[in-house]
Amino acid sequence: MSRTVTVGFDGSRESLAAVDWGAEEALRRGIPLKLLHVWSKDEERRARVDPATARGWGERTLRTTERRLRRRHSGLSVVTAWVPGDSADALCAAGDESELLVLGSRGLSGLAGFLAGSVSLAVLARMRRPAILVRAHNAPAPGNPRPAGDVLLGLDVYSPSDETIEFAFTAAERYGCRVHVLHSWQMPAVHGPDMAGLLPTLLADIGQERQQALDDALALAPWTEKYPAVPVFRRSSQGRAAQDLAEASRDARLVVVGRRNRHARIYPHIGVVTHGVLHHSVAPVAVVPHD
Repeated sequence: MSRTVTVGFDGSRESLAAVDWGAEEALRRGIPLKLLHVWSKDEERRARVDPATARGWGERTLRTTERRLRRRHSGLSVVTAWVPGDSADALCAAGDESELLVLGSRGLSGLAGFLAGSVSLAVLARMRRPAILVRAHNAPAPGNPRPAGDVLLGLDVYSPSDETIEFAFTAAERYGCRVHVLHSWQMPAVHGPDMAGLLPTLLADIGQERQQALDDALALAPWTEKYPAVPVFRRSSQGRAAQDLAEASRDARLVVVGRRNRHARIYPHIGVVTHGVLHHSVAPVAVVPHD
């Protein structure tokens, strides 16, 4: 693995936002930024141009973007690459060799939708390293590198992932903000006489139990000790995890979710919660693979 932030770039507004976001991230990490343009057969058919023409256009676009980045960030090391082939395969290969992969994603306003597209979803489902999806409005403005807000971590207290937790704490330390840990739970099915009258008490009891489980979560202890300067806010919420994270993303600078590595016979999955967050988050989303 090389210490590089790699950005998938095709000249679109969304990929330009990913480039700007990735540049700020590379500067914070003190590592080079790599701009990768993949020219696929599908793009060739849509554009109706030969590979030589496509390559010339792609390399010129990359050089223009590289010059813009160097003017804005004098201390940033930038490398570019134009490669033909399958977009998902090339991005996965590059991402697995990088410290972080950043992709642009077309989205609708507010919580109407985060349209992650088939290529992005295919990449996220197969990546072995963390990847971030950035919407066009997430691009940092010059002189204001990153909007204020927490690093929002979705946590299942009964099945936590060290990789996901570590990514959130490391990001919060880098940004100088707190980690907002959100654990969502749903009311179990209950039956019996006068349940309507008992429901408020039952909800309160379960809510207190889940909040206590989050407060006592052993999975967080090593990371709060390792990052003592990172404030932590823990919140347990009754509801669906994807919806709760999407709503909380409005006040976050980054949402961090996990994706369990599954060896499916047909195709990889990213999980119901992660898929829902990708489609509805307002903030950029970091997807962290784990076993």
